[in-house]
Amino acid sequence: MTGEAPLLEAAARQRVPSATYRLQLHGGSDFAAARGLLPYLARLGISHLYCSPVLQTTPGSTHGYDVVDPQRVNEALGGEDGWRELVAAARETGLGIVLDIVPNHLAITMENPWWWDVLENGRASRYARYFDVDWAPPEPALRDTILVPILADHYGREVEAGALRILREGGSFRIAYHEHHLPVAPRSLDELLAEAARRVDSDELSLLAATFTSLPPSTADDRASVERRDRDKQVLRAMLERLLTDQPDVAQAVDDVLAAINADADRMDALLERQNYRLAFWRTAGRDLGYRRFFDVTTLAGMRIEDETVFGETHALVLGWLRDGSVDGLRIDHPDGLRDPAGYLDRLRRADPGAWLVVEKILEPGERLRAWPVAGTTGYDALHRVDGVFIDAAGEEPLTRSYLGFTGLDETLAQVVRDGKQLVLHEILGSELNRLTALALRICERHRRHRDHTRHDLHEALREICVSFPVYRSYVRAESGQVSPQDEAVISTAVRDAKARREDLDADLFDFLGEILAVRLRGPLESELAMRFQQLTGAVMAKGVEDTAYYRFDRLISLNEVGGDPAAFGVAVDRFHRENLEIHERWPGSMSASSTHDTKRSEDTRARIHLLSEIPDAWDAAVRRWASINTPYRRRDLPDRNTEWFLYQTLVGAWPISVERVQEAMLKSVREQKLHTSWTRPDTAYEDALSDFIAGVLDNEAFCQDMDTFVEKLSQPARITSLAMTLLKLTMPGIPDIYQGTELWDHSLVDPDNRRPVDFELRQRLAEEASGRTPEHIMSRIAEGLPKLWLIQRALALRLERPATFGPAGTYRPLSVEGRKAAHAVSFMRGDSAVTIVPRLVLGLGRDWGDTSLELPSGPWRNALTGEQWPDGRLPLAELLARFPVALLVREGAAHE
Repeated sequence: MTGEAPLLEAAARQRVPSATYRLQLHGGSDFAAARGLLPYLARLGISHLYCSPVLQTTPGSTHGYDVVDPQRVNEALGGEDGWRELVAAARETGLGIVLDIVPNHLAITMENPWWWDVLENGRASRYARYFDVDWAPPEPALRDTILVPILADHYGREVEAGALRILREGGSFRIAYHEHHLPVAPRSLDELLAEAARRVDSDELSLLAATFTSLPPSTADDRASVERRDRDKQVLRAMLERLLTDQPDVAQAVDDVLAAINADADRMDALLERQNYRLAFWRTAGRDLGYRRFFDVTTLAGMRIEDETVFGETHALVLGWLRDGSVDGLRIDHPDGLRDPAGYLDRLRRADPGAWLVVEKILEPGERLRAWPVAGTTGYDALHRVDGVFIDAAGEEPLTRSYLGFTGLDETLAQVVRDGKQLVLHEILGSELNRLTALALRICERHRRHRDHTRHDLHEALREICVSFPVYRSYVRAESGQVSPQDEAVISTAVRDAKARREDLDADLFDFLGEILAVRLRGPLESELAMRFQQLTGAVMAKGVEDTAYYRFDRLISLNEVGGDPAAFGVAVDRFHRENLEIHERWPGSMSASSTHDTKRSEDTRARIHLLSEIPDAWDAAVRRWASINTPYRRRDLPDRNTEWFLYQTLVGAWPISVERVQEAMLKSVREQKLHTSWTRPDTAYEDALSDFIAGVLDNEAFCQDMDTFVEKLSQPARITSLAMTLLKLTMPGIPDIYQGTELWDHSLVDPDNRRPVDFELRQRLAEEASGRTPEHIMSRIAEGLPKLWLIQRALALRLERPATFGPAGTYRPLSVEGRKAAHAVSFMRGDSAVTIVPRLVLGLGRDWGDTSLELPSGPWRNALTGEQWPDGRLPLAELLARFPVALLVREGAAHE
C-alpha cells in the first residue's frame, strides 16, 4: 500500500494514554458534571477521560451516536463553552481527553440541516453527495426519490385518514405527520401559491408562484444548477415571507389553500407526489430503502465519508481539537460500515500523526487486525482473552448436556448463527441485498456467459455467500485492485461453502461472483458491487450473530459478548500468554476493555456466571428445581425453556435485582431472539406472559430464598474472580479502560441498564477512605466493592509511576507456576520490574494452595498492594496471596522510568 510504512511509523509515535475512564455523557450527565469528576479520576490513576460522542444529537439522546450536526457541540451537554471549560479543567488536573466519534452515519431527523436540504431539493441539494443514497434504483417509482418509511400504516390509508398535513411558518412550508416534519420541494409550491393569488387577485404572489416553477429541477445536479437553485430558492423564500408578512390578506389566502389541501386526500396526495421523497409504511424499509443505514436503523443514514469534501465537513471540528491539543485520541465507531476503512484511517492519521486512534473492530476467532495506522482495537478481543481464562473447560460437556436436556434444543451454534444471518437478510436487511442484486444483474448483462442469470438466482447466490462469510467483512480496495491474502482466503471460503450449500444454483454463478468480490474481474460496476458487498456482510454479522444468535444459543451466556465465540469454552493459560505476546509485539497501544456501553453484561455479572462452568451438576439441579417451583407462573407453556434457562443465568449474574430491571432486560433479549416476538413484529401475548412470569418468580418467597442461597455460595468466589480479571486487564499489554462506575461492583445488564446513573459521591468517598488502609481492612469491606476500587488505584498508580514497564515498550514474559494447583494461577512479568499473580477457577481452588509456588526472578520484591517484602526464588502462593486475593509485585531498587 503506497505510503503505508510512514503512516504505521506515525502510529507508533502516538500520545498513548496510561489508562482511560469512559463516561457516558447526556443531558443529565453533561460537561459540567464531567468537570466535577476530574479530581476523582486523577486520584483513581486515570490519565485520560474517555468521552462518548459530544457532537449535536437528536433531542433527548442518551448515548450520542445519533449525531445530526457534526459541526456543532451538543447543546444538551453544555455546548461549545461547556466543552472548552471541560478541556481547560482536564488540562489543569493533568488529564487528557479521548473522544468517541461516529464517521459512518448521521441521524436523519428534522434537526439535521443537511438531510433536510436533501429531502427538500433531491439530487440538486448541495448535500446530496454527502449521503449514501441510490438515486437510480431499478424501481421506476423510486428513481430520483428517497423512500421515507415513517408511516404507521399504508400510505393511502394515512392520506385518507387525514394524518398528513401541510403547515406554513413564514415563507417556509413543511409536511407534518405526528412528530415527524418534512420539507416541501420549492417547485411544488407553484400551484398552491397560484390558487391563493387568484383568490385575492395578487399579481405579486402570482409572479412568485411562476418563479418557483423556473427553479432548476431537482434532477439537475451539476454544480452550476445546484448553486443557482440554492441561491434563487433563498431569495424567493425571503420575498414570499416578506409578502405574507406585509399583506395579511395574502397570507390568509395561502393558509386557506393549505386548509383545503389538508381536507382533501386527493389534493394532499398530488402534493406529496411532487416531493423529492416518497412517504411509505415503515415496514417497507426492509425491502425498498434507497439509502445505506447503520445496520437496520432507518433513522441513521450512511455517509459517503470516502469523499474528501464529506470527510472535511464532518471532521473539521474534531480535527481542530486534535490540532490544538484539546483531544489526544479518538475511538472510531463502527469502521466496518465504511466503504474504505483503510483509506479513511490513512486520511485521519495524516491529519494528526500523533493522535492515539483505536477502532471498534470486532475480530472473529483467529482473525487479526489489519495493518492500519491505528494503535489497536477498542478491546473486545482483550475482554474475551481475559474472560476465557476463568471458564472451566471441563464443564463444557456436562453443561451442554444439561442445557440441551432442559431446553429440548438440538442445534449447534453454527446452525443457530446461519439461521440468524438468513433471518436478518430476509426480514430487516432485504433492501441492502436487493440493491446488490440489482447491481449484479446489470453486471451480468455486460457478460454474455452470465446474461441469463435471473434476478432470483443472483439474489439467492449473493445471500448465500453473505451468510457463509466467516468474518465481519473483507477489505478489498476494488478501485485500485488491492486485495490481501487474508481477503482472498475469506472470500474463497465463503464462495466455496455457499456453492456447496446451494447445488440448485449454477456453480459458475458463484465462481463469477467470487471473481468480482476478489477483484479479479474489474470494472466500474464490478468495483461497486465488491465494495458494497463488504459493507453488507458486516451488518449481517452484527445483526444476525451478535443480536440474534447470541440471544438464542444460551448455554453459558457470559460467553455471548460482542466478538465472542460461545462455542469456544474457555481460554487455556498458554493461549492467553501467546495472545498477550502477540498484542505486545503488534498492537501494544490497543485498548483493554472489560465492560463497555455495548457489553450485554458487565464484568462483575459475567464473573459470577463464569463460575457455573465449574459447577455444572449443581447448576443443572438448581435450574430444574427452580423450574418446578415456578411452574404455576407459566402460561400455556410460556415462556419457552430456552428463555427460562437464560433468565435464571441472568438472575444469578445480577442478583439481587428489581423486577423492573429484569423485565426490561428480558424483553430486549426475546425481541433480539426474533423467535416468538421481535422489534418489528412484537407479540404482546408472549411478552405479557414473560413479564407476568418474571413478576411471579420474583414474588415467590421460596424461589427467592433458594436463589439467595445459591448466589451466596458464588458471591465471594465471583468477587475474587472479578479482582483477578481486573488486575489482568490493568497489567497485561494494552491500555486499560474503566467503564463508568465499574470501579465498584457493578452487576449491570444490557443497555439501557448499563447506562443507569452512577453514584459518584459514594465512589469518591470510598476512594478517600481507602487511603492508607491495610489490606485486611479493605477486604473486610468487600461487600461494598472497596477491594476493587483500591486495587485499581494501586495498579494504575504503578502504571503512571513506571510507564516504560507497562506501556508499549514494556516486555511481556509468562511465568511458570508449579505445584498441585498450578492450573489455578496465572502469572506474568512486565518489563523487568513488575509481576502479576492471580487465581483462576476459584471454586475448584478452594481455600488451600497446597504446595503451589511461583519462581520469582532476582529481586528483592515488594507487593505493591500489601507492602510486603519478598526475596527472589520460589515463593508459596499460599503466602503470597494470604492478605489479598491477587498480587502485584515490583522489583525493589529498579529504576523508575
